[in-house]
Amino acid sequence: MTIKAPAFILLTTAALAAATLYAQGSTTNDGVGTAEQVKRGSDTYAMACAACHDAQLAGSGTAPALSGTDFSANWKDETVGSLFERIRATMPADNPGSLKREQVADLVSFILNFNKYPTSEKELGTESEALKAIKITAVK
Repeated sequence: MTIKAPAFILLTTAALAAATLYAQGSTTNDGVGTAEQVKRGSDTYAMACAACHDAQLAGSGTAPALSGTDFSANWKDETVGSLFERIRATMPADNPGSLKREQVADLVSFILNFNKYPTSEKELGTESEALKAIKITAVK
């Protein structure tokens, strides 16, 4: 006889695993996302973001820069979770909320890597609580 675990137990286990992947006190200097995620994020960025934010993430018009000192000043001491949620809820501007959570995680990995943060051996997850545990700090 096979016993099946209720879905909420499986989801809770997955959330716990994601939360422990990036332990409390982690920063962007510890590495965020994999090289593969950065590549996928680059592709998504070109498709959904570059028209407004510029191909080099420099921003244009009303779209803010996603790189350099402007990005650093805007996001210093915030969390990866805050960045993730801002992108997830408000982007792209012409169709907010249309990106899948996995695409947003890929975009966050790409943006942070573009800003000289290292990658990790583990993919950046999509669980809000785990992402809120990662602080955006100055690049080492």
